[in-house]
Amino acid sequence: MTADPFVVHRSLLFTVAYEMLGSAADAEDVLQETWLRWAGVERSRIRDPRAYLVQAVTRQALNRMRSLARRREDYVGEWLPEPLLTHPDVADDVELAENVSIAMLTVLETLGPVERAVFVLREVFDMPYDEVAEAVGKTPAAVRQVARRARYHIAARQPRVKVSRSEHTAVVDRFVAALHTGRVQDLLEIMAPDVVLIADGGGIAAAAQAPVHGAELVATMLAATDRAAFDTTMVCLNGAPAIRIASGTLEATVSFVIENGRVTRIYATSNPHKLTRLDEPVDLMR
Repeated sequence: MTADPFVVHRSLLFTVAYEMLGSAADAEDVLQETWLRWAGVERSRIRDPRAYLVQAVTRQALNRMRSLARRREDYVGEWLPEPLLTHPDVADDVELAENVSIAMLTVLETLGPVERAVFVLREVFDMPYDEVAEAVGKTPAAVRQVARRARYHIAARQPRVKVSRSEHTAVVDRFVAALHTGRVQDLLEIMAPDVVLIADGGGIAAAAQAPVHGAELVATMLAATDRAAFDTTMVCLNGAPAIRIASGTLEATVSFVIENGRVTRIYATSNPHKLTRLDEPVDLMR
């Protein structure tokens, strides 16, 4: 018996929706809506089920992005993508790991809905321009222009230097060691002078309400935490080494951008609504 194409491509469809929305919960809702529509389609009329489903997910995600705009405006403090526990093999696919990283998803938030959809479909999943055009309701020529603008926008905001997984792991290990000493100087040695810390507590958990800029401020803030009260565990989040922090009933994840052997960005998520997918790895694929 032939498996249903929706089931076959579910991991791909989830990845598309998650890349567009930055939220696993919203991505699952989009998949549910897509499944309901798919169940009522005459399958014999569909030439390429994979392309059809990706386009359907894209349209549903675009609708969801527009409905979420007001919720994002009312969000308390900084908004970060929902971190996902991923299999180590996601990191082996360098392009996939880069595109689902917290850093990339945060940059994607600066694009408009259609720009984001075009970038994700064309640059991440390498869909032909005509299929992208059908998904977003534009002409192929218009999609090419949107893709060009989106590439330029993303390139200007991406980390300038790519690092290997082993180097990333080593720097995170050093960061954790410095964090546990509680000494400002140890933290300064592992962070770039212009490091930025962005925290997302969602108005529920304690977190800085605005980005914290500069190594001195970030190090001083981190050194003031009660080190004896929390445990840190190295995990693979969104295809990259990161840490999971537990302290009583409180929990957080911390992801990093590494350049030239130092931490340049710190993304700390403590909003409990975004920490529900940390026990079982999520399947992501291109």
